[in-house]
Parts: sequence; C-alpha cells; structure tokens
Amino acid sequence: MRRTDKYRFWLVLAGLVALQFSVRAQLGNDRVAPDFLLLALMIYTIRSRPGTSAAAGFLVGVLQDALTPASFGAGSLAHTLVGYLSSWAKAVFFAENMFVNGCLFFAGTWLRNLVEALASGKLKGLPLAWELLVWSSLQSLTTAAVGVVVLWLFGRWIAIRLSDA
Repeated sequence: MRRTDKYRFWLVLAGLVALQFSVRAQLGNDRVAPDFLLLALMIYTIRSRPGTSAAAGFLVGVLQDALTPASFGAGSLAHTLVGYLSSWAKAVFFAENMFVNGCLFFAGTWLRNLVEALASGKLKGLPLAWELLVWSSLQSLTTAAVGVVVLWLFGRWIAIRLSDA
C-alpha cells in the first residue's frame, strides 16, 4: 500500500459524511434516501477489527443521536452493533466480492433500522412491520446500491480487494 492510499481512504469517508449532510435531504423521503453516514461506517469496518469497528459505530451513533433527537438514544446502540457485526461478518464471508459487499451493506442498514425501531419503542404492531418490511428494505436497497457504486469507483483508493462477481 502506498503512503497516499491511507489519505484517499479518509477522503472517501469524509466525502460520504459530507454527502450525508448536504445531499441526503435533497433525495426525498428520509426513510428511503441512502444513509451515507452508515455507509461510511460500514466501509470503515471492512478494513478494521471488530473492536475498533464497534467503537467507531458508537461514535457514529452518538453523532446521529445528537443530530436527530427523535431516535431516543437508540442510534448509538444500533450503530455499535452494526459496526461490530459487519466487521466480524466481512471476516467470515470474505468480503472481497462486490455482491457480498452489497449484501453486507443491505443487511447492516436493515439491522440498524430494526434495532433502532425496537429500542426506541415508538412503533408496535402493523406500523412496525410496515417500517421494517417496506421502508427499511427500501433504504437498505438504496444504501447498498450507493455502497456498491462507491466501491466500484473508489475500490482501489480504499484498498479493498474486489474479485469479479
């Protein structure tokens, strides 16, 4: 790995964070728009160990809780869990394939939404089912699609080996 590669990795993550706060509001409904902040966390976890990934997830969750008080503090728990599990899963599933990475992004986003919905306790019954089956699935799909595009465009910058699918 070249010396400049680590700077490129952080540049890609900073770009995703900037997209979260600049473009995401323009993409329509928040329940469907891709979550660039979670995507940056998951790209970080692809290269990190589970412990550091959980710590990064906690920090991202605290940031989300500070910016969206409607999450009732459930963001830090959800992001910590997703950070740890996605780092662990990439080691188990050998996330060197674009399709596998897309599935990890989809599952991580859906799991985060599940944990937030259950931990906040604001949805029960049919609204909870609708949130998880429709809105969470759509947001997970858009986040996974953006994640695959980011890996396709910047895969060499962030030093992730991707084999042909």
